[in-house]
Amino acid sequence: MARESKAPSERTRVKRVNQRAVYDRPGIDAILDAQPLCHVGYLRDGHPFVTPTFQWREGDTVYFHGSAASQALRAANGADVCLTVSCLDGFVLARSGFHHSVNYRSVMILGKAMPIEDPEIKNTLLNNFVEGLFPGRVETLRPNNDQEIKATTVLSLPISEASAKVRTGNPVDDDEDYELPIWAGVIPLHTTIGKPQDDGRVLDGVEVPDHVLNFGKNLF
Repeated sequence: MARESKAPSERTRVKRVNQRAVYDRPGIDAILDAQPLCHVGYLRDGHPFVTPTFQWREGDTVYFHGSAASQALRAANGADVCLTVSCLDGFVLARSGFHHSVNYRSVMILGKAMPIEDPEIKNTLLNNFVEGLFPGRVETLRPNNDQEIKATTVLSLPISEASAKVRTGNPVDDDEDYELPIWAGVIPLHTTIGKPQDDGRVLDGVEVPDHVLNFGKNLF
């Protein structure tokens, strides 16, 4: 899936199987918007750590959040980090073990994670996070209170040094292996969304809202 655009830096240039590189922002943004789960790599006390969390994109910036008491977020605050997002789309079965692969979409962003200090901006960003996943839900909720905002850290990361890598399609076997009587192809993978289950304490007469019934139409 080669693109005409160039890597924004040598650190983000795809070197291995570089024809799968994606450097244009629409391609990168599409992957970020499809998968909220990310992993953030950082150094803490001189040791590498990778922490899973949720991310959301607004324009040219990715945000992630967590407890203000989180050691992971404290270590990432103001530091250089590596944020990655991956979507697994299928297992690729070839005629040899060597040529087995997977179809996938992935993004890597490098940069300095900076804290959002203003409580009003932080509250808006957190509401945008919820609204991005469940459009229409924020207006139905109790507003965040001051203590909840204070107890939450939101970090921002610019999408200025980023690249993506994508594999699609069938296995690529050695020419002579196509004559072997071995099944080869792709097992597609899809994330399925189940029926919503209430928590057992929903008040009588409260219906399941559309943003719950229609969840996930723009994800994965």
